[in-house]
Formats: sequence, C-alpha cells, structure tokens
Amino acid sequence: LALPYDAIVVGAGIQGSFTALHLARRGQRTLLLEQFRLPHTQGSSHGESRIIRTAYPQDYYTAMMAEAFPLWAQLEAAAGTRLYRPAPLLVLGRPEDPQFRGYRSTMERHHVPGEVLCPEALAQRFPGLCPHGGEMAVCDRTAGVLHANRALRAVQDQFRRLRGTLRDGEEVLRIQPGAVVTVATGRGEYRARRLVLAAGPWTNRLLAPLGRTLPLQPLRISVCYWRAKDPGARSLVEQLPAFIGIHLGGGKRDIFGLPAGEHPGLVKICYHHGSRVDPDDPGQLDRSATPVPDIPILQDFLRKYLPGLDPEPALQECCLYTNTPDGDFVLDRHPRFQNIAIGAGFSGHGFKLAPVVGKILSELSLGEEPSYNLAPFRISRFPTSPKASL
Repeated sequence: LALPYDAIVVGAGIQGSFTALHLARRGQRTLLLEQFRLPHTQGSSHGESRIIRTAYPQDYYTAMMAEAFPLWAQLEAAAGTRLYRPAPLLVLGRPEDPQFRGYRSTMERHHVPGEVLCPEALAQRFPGLCPHGGEMAVCDRTAGVLHANRALRAVQDQFRRLRGTLRDGEEVLRIQPGAVVTVATGRGEYRARRLVLAAGPWTNRLLAPLGRTLPLQPLRISVCYWRAKDPGARSLVEQLPAFIGIHLGGGKRDIFGLPAGEHPGLVKICYHHGSRVDPDDPGQLDRSATPVPDIPILQDFLRKYLPGLDPEPALQECCLYTNTPDGDFVLDRHPRFQNIAIGAGFSGHGFKLAPVVGKILSELSLGEEPSYNLAPFRISRFPTSPKASL
C-alpha cells in the first residue's frame, strides 16, 4: 500500500510542531494537522513571551534543558531571526521550603551558572523587590525570555521548508488505529503508519475512543500585566528581572514574572494555576469546581513584594494549561497501539523544553529507544482509567 505520508502529527502547537519538524528532518513525509486557523489564541502556545531556564527542582528537566538551549539556537540560526533574549532569572523562596531547596541543590549538582542572594543582597540588587519574610533567591544566569509567537512560526516555517505538509482549520473527527492509522477530518481521510497526538487540552477527546484516557485537567490561566504606581517610575518595571516566587503571596502554587516586551511600560506577572474549564468554552468556568482566586492572590503578592506596582491589572489575557496530577509531562506510546505516540500534560512549563520533547516524540514514533529515561513521563504512573469502547 503506497501511502502519501509516513507520519501524522495532530496538534500544531509548539510540541506538535517541533515533533513534526524532527520527523521531517529524519526523512519522514509528515502531515501536521491543526483544528484552528493559524495563528490562533485558543491553546497554550500563543503570546509573546515565555521564560526559558535551566533551573528546575527535578534533575531530569535540568538535563533536558542542557540540550534544549542548543536546539533553540539551531532553530534561531536556521530561521535567521532572534527567538530569545538573555535575562537572568531569580528563583525566590524561603530557605526552609523543600521546593526552593530542590532548585538550589539541582543547580549545584548540574553546575548551572548562577549565585545565591541573601535577603539583604536581594533588596540591594533589585530595589523594587521587597523580601519581607526572610526570602532568598538563586539566580539562574542561563535564563532568558523566548518570543513565543515568533518561535512557533519559525518551527512551522522550517517544517514546511523540509516539504512537510501543514493543514490548519482541520479538526480531527475520528482515528482508526491499526498497522496503518486512519485520521478523519472534516475535509477527508489521511493514512500513515505512525501517529503522534499533541492535542493539548483536547487530548482525551481523541484518546477516549482508543480505550485509554489520561488524568488531564484543562485550566484557564489569567495572564496579567501590571504597571508602576508612579508613571515616572518606569525604571521599576524595566529593571525587574524574570522571577519565580515559590509558594509566596498566600497561594499554594508559584507566581512568576517576566519583562513584557510586547507591552512597554508593563510587567507580566501570573499565578501558576487556574480554574477548570472546557477548552471549547474557556470563558465559562467549570461550575462543579471552586474557582481559583488568582487575581486576589497576585494582588496580595504585589502589595507585599512589589509595592511599587499598581495592584490593579493594567491588562488581562488568558491561555490554557493542561495539567497532570504530578505536574510532569506525558511522553509515551499508547499502551495498546505502539505506533501511536502521545505528548500531553505539559502543565504550564513545556514551551522551553519543546525542542527536546519533539525529539523524544519523534523517537517514540519511529520505534526507537528514546534519548532520555522516560520513567517520569510514562502513562503507567497513573491508575488505569475506565476503558472506553473500541
């Protein structure tokens, strides 16, 4: 049977696009399907900025970032455009906090360039930042800010240059598994021997008819931009570093901030969690779950730690996370159909790692031994969900 494609990738966000690019580089005739017209703001890959960093409390992500940086640089060179700018990252936390200690020890083990700042040094180095509970910081000097929209476009452009086929505005309606997988959309049917699912919050909709769903929770995240109280104090906004606040501001989750180059005079500060939503109707919160009070949590954080900022958001946008219970990704083959690979549950921290994720998913799709130990990312770590009918 002569097939026009060797592989089909469903989902043209940053993970699916990098997967398709890696497959095309390996000589695979690859079809990349996207349900929305590109560019769009319905998923998790849009916007102007993402933090890129080596610092992680887990060794496996820190090790993956060692490869992600040169892969981003390779894409930047091929695209001939700047995709990220260096910007040291502060990880703020209390010295006794286990997660903060995890960041410190991982950075030390992996010899990540940086330094530890005591509360006094922190306040002196960054005058607008007011640690008031004995917080320290570790500074990751490898970090920077990725231009997200530009990066996604660059990946897709490189994929097309390798004769990859990208079809947008084509929602997948049905997947028929087998030695040759059939993918049906509103425009027709496509067949290939390999399929990769990178469908973000829509993953379970595609997996359910294949007999195995995952514990994925779509969340709506408030992307907030803030300005200085004093219009003449723009230096506060301009000099504020990218940061992650570990369990600060009264919330159980982290708070992160970064320079907002897309909105001069503003800084982007967000709560790393959100309220449950249906991805098809993100404006409507899940009524069965208590909404997350993200804005009050952020306002409390600003009043305590960044009192020079106006505690009313100057601008609010939203994006979607797809969270797993443990915050780790899903990178695995389908338990029953080994020619279907799955990348999902990136839990709000996957963008920076996408070049490596795409490489891993392409290896899984090709039936190869993956470059990394995937134990933290296996589907088998979750209890078996109720089987859907096949």
